[in-house]
Amino acid sequence: MPRRIASILLLIATFGLLSACAEPGATSLRFEVSFPDSLRAEPLTGRAFVMISREERPEPRYQVGRYGIPFFGEDVEALEPGETAVVDAETLGSPLESLSELPAGTYYVQALFNLYSRFERADGHVVWMHDDRWEGQDWRRSPGNLVSEVRRVQLDPQRTGTVRLEVSRELPPVEVPEDTRYVKRFKFESPMLTAFWGRPIYLGATVLLPEGYEEHPAVRYPTIYYQGHFSLRAPFGFVDPAEYPERAGSLSRAWTAEGFPRVIAVTFQHPTPYFDDSYAVNSVNVGPYGDAIMEELIPEFERRFRAIQAPWARVLTGGSTGGWESLALQVWHPEFFGGTWSFAPDPVDFRNVEGIDIYSDTNAFYKIHEWRKVPIANTRTTEGEVLLTSRQRNYYELAKGTKGRSGEQLDIWSAVFGPLGEDGYFKPLFDKRTGEMDPSVAAYWKEHYDIRHYLETNWERVGPKLVGKIHIIAGHMDNFYLNVGCYHLQDFLESTRDPYYEGSFTFGARGGHGWRPWSSEELVRIMSDHMRSSAPAGTRHTWR
Repeated sequence: MPRRIASILLLIATFGLLSACAEPGATSLRFEVSFPDSLRAEPLTGRAFVMISREERPEPRYQVGRYGIPFFGEDVEALEPGETAVVDAETLGSPLESLSELPAGTYYVQALFNLYSRFERADGHVVWMHDDRWEGQDWRRSPGNLVSEVRRVQLDPQRTGTVRLEVSRELPPVEVPEDTRYVKRFKFESPMLTAFWGRPIYLGATVLLPEGYEEHPAVRYPTIYYQGHFSLRAPFGFVDPAEYPERAGSLSRAWTAEGFPRVIAVTFQHPTPYFDDSYAVNSVNVGPYGDAIMEELIPEFERRFRAIQAPWARVLTGGSTGGWESLALQVWHPEFFGGTWSFAPDPVDFRNVEGIDIYSDTNAFYKIHEWRKVPIANTRTTEGEVLLTSRQRNYYELAKGTKGRSGEQLDIWSAVFGPLGEDGYFKPLFDKRTGEMDPSVAAYWKEHYDIRHYLETNWERVGPKLVGKIHIIAGHMDNFYLNVGCYHLQDFLESTRDPYYEGSFTFGARGGHGWRPWSSEELVRIMSDHMRSSAPAGTRHTWR
């Protein structure tokens, strides 16, 4: 018995010594991802992803998201067929930051290569980015990306060794819906953007025509420019009620009914190598999208369709990204558009960028209150429960792509609002690993794209052209704190004199990010009434 006890004590001591020598977070689990030459003969540059789910369907790649399954990403450069991209405990992931945090269990795993292309830009920089294939910068379904089949495996970070995954198929082209009586689409290569990026860049639009458009070829119509994320769906989610009565909502039924305003609605497609949308302004990192939209896309739309080509007959709307764009287009082109109804716009004042005050915060992940360091909340419920911190949100983006290539929100703001970096990618507002802020970049954001600051600085010049044209709508409990920027903008606009802005702010007491006080058909009526009242005296309203 004493010998047995001594042996046990020796084993415990030995195990303790081995544990003490092991590196924190050490794990034997790793993935090796490759592609065969039968699928792709040339080397591959891009990002390798491994996705891990407890559910087989939908495919794990479709379960990746802000609140989705664990996934891990690793950059690859000139990877040859048969060579492997390694994903291990050192690879950053989200929501688990390391494979070592994965609980042992049975999982469904999938691998994917997101392909990058070489862009030789007009500014002399060479960058590697994902070339959008009209899917809206969604690597999970982007045509040409390489994906594996889903495998069921037993995983234990402390015991499982190497899991080898070989991608086996290329994702197919996007299917563009066919034109119908009401919905038309067009797409063309942009000379301006192609010249900037050194590769073909495309613009497009989805157009919703009013009832009677074909029957009245002499009639011209006012236009609602409906802004938002990339989508091939019709504006306002229109579905022809005659063809799909079970899917047609109230706007769709109203659109074709007697007495409803006869207007054209158009949604732009302008994906960039950084994001599914350009924010409709010129940028040193993203390119001259503002000019391309104003000088190429809108003229092409007005050439193809019978739109009234007058400022009073052009109004804007959109939510979130589209909310910012619709406001920015109105503010920077005050004489071209006749009014905007902007819902929950992205930060219109940079004192709150999803929780971050870029002017006073020294760290993008924490508020420093003398003796306390408090995590910055990025996303909340309408009851105030925090769903994501700023650090978690940024690590999610960093797992999706380095150098701002995540295709996500904070990265596109840095690309659009920020200065050019020495490496040809944008100069970041803060370090995405540590959160440390760069005040010089914050100053650049302010002078170029802070809408409230721009209006306050230039009100004497632009104010007279914006009277009655700015209408902002948001929930007081916006999930991304976008209502705070709206408060700052309201404070300034309500203080204006000579002229007073004569617009409106509408807030919902417990409204979240999607809060709206009106239905889509009510909004169309409001905007149509505004256009009729803004039309020059004597205008014949033949579109009614």
